[in-house]
Amino acid sequence: MTLIIFLLVYLAMGLGKLPGLKVDRTGAAIVGALAMLAVGSISAQASWNAIDYKTIGLLFGLMVVSGAFAVSGFYAWTANKVATLQISPSKLLAVFIVVSGLLSSILTNDVVVVAMTPLLVSITLARGLNPIPFLLGFCFAANTGSVGTLIGSPQNMIAAQALNVSFIDLLKVAGIPALLSLPIVWAVLNHLFKDKWTIEKTSKTNLAKPTLTQPKLDILETVKALIVTVTIVVLFIIDIWPQELIALTAAGILLLNRKVASSDVLKEVDGNLLLLIMGLFVVNAAMSTTGLPQTLLTDLKHMGLDLNQPLSLFFTSAALSNIVGNNPTVMLLVPYLDVGANVNALCAALVLGTGFSSNMVIFGSLAGIVVVEQSKACGVEISFMDYAKAGIPVALICVVLSAFWIYWL
Repeated sequence: MTLIIFLLVYLAMGLGKLPGLKVDRTGAAIVGALAMLAVGSISAQASWNAIDYKTIGLLFGLMVVSGAFAVSGFYAWTANKVATLQISPSKLLAVFIVVSGLLSSILTNDVVVVAMTPLLVSITLARGLNPIPFLLGFCFAANTGSVGTLIGSPQNMIAAQALNVSFIDLLKVAGIPALLSLPIVWAVLNHLFKDKWTIEKTSKTNLAKPTLTQPKLDILETVKALIVTVTIVVLFIIDIWPQELIALTAAGILLLNRKVASSDVLKEVDGNLLLLIMGLFVVNAAMSTTGLPQTLLTDLKHMGLDLNQPLSLFFTSAALSNIVGNNPTVMLLVPYLDVGANVNALCAALVLGTGFSSNMVIFGSLAGIVVVEQSKACGVEISFMDYAKAGIPVALICVVLSAFWIYWL
């Protein structure tokens, strides 16, 4: 029963829902955790113990910080400023990619994508531009740019917390590949869309051009959020206090506000992602009690695939990321890694493998799903083939280059 529940949960992670039911990834993780409790695969106390409160606290705190930027109007103001630059579409794409990579490395990439996707659709359409290359560039850069820092994405936080890797150590082993990925994203998209920059040259001619309005920026709240963010990064670098406590303290400071309602900031927190991660902690812990994962890993090691070897872990995580998603992949693998081995290289293998390969298909990352779904709600269809046609070469080039980097580490 434990194995069946486990397989059904990860089937939902791969397909996006349970076949025949309107149960999405988060719902499947929660139902799976409850089912494990119901059939006795794990006790109530063990399920609580399985949930890594450090990772949940770190992620929640940083989501609140990112949410403070959203409610201050910073994301809308930034998107408007970038998109109204009087430069060629090719150069505009480059600016979008740099901004996405930078914001995603400092703030959680999924939150950045959620906040800015509808804005990018409106602004590109208002300029008469084909929004698809800009949306794909923003999404791809969010995934690849975020791999360089501990606070860039949920899977980075999970991996770093589990392997006890510091902010500086992760930056050293993943920062350079993250930077190199940005020109790769630009080069591929610039080549694919060099004759399709405008709406008139695409099938999207029925899209109405919205009117651009200058978004309001609350300078005081933005400065406050910026000071808190810089303080977080500095304290992470100093590394004398637990990261989750730093993030939660920062969240508390930003929620104590006389001007902005705490409920408005908390709306920006992705509660579904937090619940999904909590559910998977329980499901994975229940599966671990069967001994099957340990047996499988031992058999794979005898066959030459040792996950405690950085390159093996890199390619395994890259492949799994496109089957069940990047966050579930990291959560599935980290409990079975040897923290006494070369943890920095292992952490780099995990974050680079899941971050770079997740651009290959839509469901490889939460950012990809968000961009496609929010674009569709705004009237812009990004098909599976549209995404894969650009995502596969971007992912393959980044993965190959990263493999040499991992080998060098």
